[in-house]
Amino acid sequence: MKIKNTFWSLAAVACVGLALTACETESEDNPAAQARLQAQAKVARAEAEATALAKVPGGTVKEAELEKEKGKLIWSFDISQPGTTDIKEVNVDAMTGDVVNIETEKAEKEGKEKD
Repeated sequence: MKIKNTFWSLAAVACVGLALTACETESEDNPAAQARLQAQAKVARAEAEATALAKVPGGTVKEAELEKEKGKLIWSFDISQPGTTDIKEVNVDAMTGDVVNIETEKAEKEGKEKD
């Protein structure tokens, strides 16, 4: 009976360890995960950034990240414009270089996202 309990305890610990490892490797904040994403991208950040800025005249990139969103690898840029506190989020497909989405986010919403 003791051997059986020990076995199941070890199995449970192993499952928890595997789950934590899986969470860590999938985090886009993890440098190793970022390196893997960048290795997959066919479009460099500089090229994607130029494409995004062309959609927001006079804009300045405030934040950029490479991420998987809805199964697609994208460069996501938060761009500010003179004369407004709104932020334009421009998503560029990291495989094709095409703009896949542009959203305007109010400054209040952007602040909440960072929390």
